[in-house]
Amino acid sequence: MNALRLLPVLSVALLLPGLAHAQASFEPKNIWVNPGFYSAHFDSGKGLENSNFGLGFEYPLSDTYRITAGTFHNSDRRQSHYIGLYVLPFEFYGVKFGAVVGGFDGYPNYRNGNWFPAILPTAAIEGKNWGLNIAYVPTIKNRLYGAITFQLKYRFGTHE
Repeated sequence: MNALRLLPVLSVALLLPGLAHAQASFEPKNIWVNPGFYSAHFDSGKGLENSNFGLGFEYPLSDTYRITAGTFHNSDRRQSHYIGLYVLPFEFYGVKFGAVVGGFDGYPNYRNGNWFPAILPTAAIEGKNWGLNIAYVPTIKNRLYGAITFQLKYRFGTHE
């Protein structure tokens, strides 16, 4: 069986640990919303799109786990989608550290634009309503352009 067809199953399997720590009831006021992100590419001479606008959501299941999904206009000027699980087990001076584990699509030079798995080291800085996710995207030669990404996010309502 094609490994790419297993991606939805693998995504659910990755989400299960976080779901086990989920809150008893869904609270919409906890949802973070983002307008995409900015990518500071390591290879700035390739004419890549740095402003990757889109729409994404992040929902905390606990202090450590959050589910995320969204869509954005990628660095190759194509539409991409993502689904994943943030795992942020470490905190240092209010900054959470860990990784986001999930899948992406839409990159024409990587698996012909089809879904692929990814693990990206991540840091999250969060206030009452505003937050910032910072992630490291590795370079995969002739397939994916490396960058540090900055994702501004906003949480509507009040968080307690």
